[in-house]
Amino acid sequence: MIEFCPKIFIQMEQFNFNNELSGKTALVTGGTKGAGKAIAERLIQAGATVIITARNEPEKKNQNLHFISADLSKSDGTKKVVKVVLKNYDKLDILINNLGGSETKGGGFEALTDEDWEHSIQTNLLAPVRLDRGFLPKMVENKNGVIIHIASIQAKLPLYDSTLPYASAKAGLLNYSKNLSNEVAPKGIRVLTVSPGWINTSSSKAMMERIAESSNITIEQATQSVMDGLGGIPFGRPAQPDEIAELVGFLVSPRANYLTGTEFVIDGGTIPTV
Repeated sequence: MIEFCPKIFIQMEQFNFNNELSGKTALVTGGTKGAGKAIAERLIQAGATVIITARNEPEKKNQNLHFISADLSKSDGTKKVVKVVLKNYDKLDILINNLGGSETKGGGFEALTDEDWEHSIQTNLLAPVRLDRGFLPKMVENKNGVIIHIASIQAKLPLYDSTLPYASAKAGLLNYSKNLSNEVAPKGIRVLTVSPGWINTSSSKAMMERIAESSNITIEQATQSVMDGLGGIPFGRPAQPDEIAELVGFLVSPRANYLTGTEFVIDGGTIPTV
């Protein structure tokens, strides 16, 4: 019989992680709302200097967040962000490539134009590639850095009717992230992928309201219909932005120093396979 030794059980509350990122500079793309906003605030709590970027300023400004306006779906936008960050901060320790989304119409492949494909690929794949390329030389010089690519479970569980280009771009991001990690790990840089399922953001709430109104059903019924479309969420609900942020906060911390080249799925059990 194995006896339990209470001395080796240490509750997480006993640890203070408030300053574990002190002295670190972090950039969160798409950091004005949703999961990006939650991630930025989580990194501030850990003591990092945090820069956020998006096309539009946040509705509620946080004096602890340094904002850069840029359209990262354009090459000039990524160049602007790299230039401003390195000029004002001289380095970047943590890069969270969170920007992403789908604006394409439904209807499957026949409904999609070249422009639909190009916009999704520029936003969800090439924007992270360009930012990595801009910041990696300094990280390599310092032999230190963490890059997180926020992908999606749609990379492996695509919804072809409405988000085919988005899912394809995220699949490319997943493959690229693994390849990049193999190249830069010997140089002191960690590269990881976080693949969320459905996240309960203001945008998703607005979508539920539109579905409920157009289908003459309740918001709860609309939410259930979307979960059913995903094949079900065993946990019974979408993720909260703070839950995504907590995972990212761990992955960029010194506590995760041996983790690189790995995908972390956070989907409440949505993907039904091993």
